[in-house]
Amino acid sequence: MSNPVAKIAAAALALGAATSGTLAADAQPVTSVVLVHGGFVDGSGWAGVYQTLKQDGYDVTIVQNPTTSLADDVAVTQRAIAAAPGDVILVGHSYGGVVVSEAGTDPKVAGVVYIAAFAPDAGESVASLIANPPPGAPVPPILPPVDGFLMLDKAQFAASFAADVDPELASFMADSQVPWGIEALEGAVTEPAWKVKPTWYLVAADDHMIPPPAQRGMAERAGSTVVEVPGSHAVYVSNPAAVVDLIKQAAAGAATN
Repeated sequence: MSNPVAKIAAAALALGAATSGTLAADAQPVTSVVLVHGGFVDGSGWAGVYQTLKQDGYDVTIVQNPTTSLADDVAVTQRAIAAAPGDVILVGHSYGGVVVSEAGTDPKVAGVVYIAAFAPDAGESVASLIANPPPGAPVPPILPPVDGFLMLDKAQFAASFAADVDPELASFMADSQVPWGIEALEGAVTEPAWKVKPTWYLVAADDHMIPPPAQRGMAERAGSTVVEVPGSHAVYVSNPAAVVDLIKQAAAGAATN
């Protein structure tokens, strides 16, 4: 059996889905994946994850959020979910975790994966989650807002966001930042997907944007299956293999009939 997706299906049939009991004989892993980026960046950072998933037989959509408001970003993501074939695994990085928490209640979403992401409860936003950082936690180098949008200090971008990314690529990411709207930062979730969908969470142990203890706490609250790896906030860029592995676990664990 050479097809990787078929191998995952066989494993899922043998072991059963972690969140829904023993699989029926005709259960199949989810093979559509929707990837949602966070603030300050666009969807191009998913390139390594995308390439591997495509090679392994998955249908992959990369959402290009405007990051202007949570409502706008959720609408773009919902359109991507609707266009994807069959059920989907919805994946969010950083602020993208807020987007997938809101959009992930869609009936087509079989499971949600958080990659070093915010996983807010009802009424929470990025703004509320970062309002009281723990003592000693690194402070992201966010510049004062301009016309309602935020940027990271380019000189500190690599150290805070992408410390383990190739320096030339990290420099490009700093220079190609997408302004992040304050309305998006303040957008509050209504009903989080993690209360009604199975979830998986990848903790980036060397993250200087979202403290790892905060990541672990949100993952525990959400009841997520957790994997922790060394890596910066841009772990999806620096270690796409770890991200792909977790997405594949979710695809098998959220298998549907």
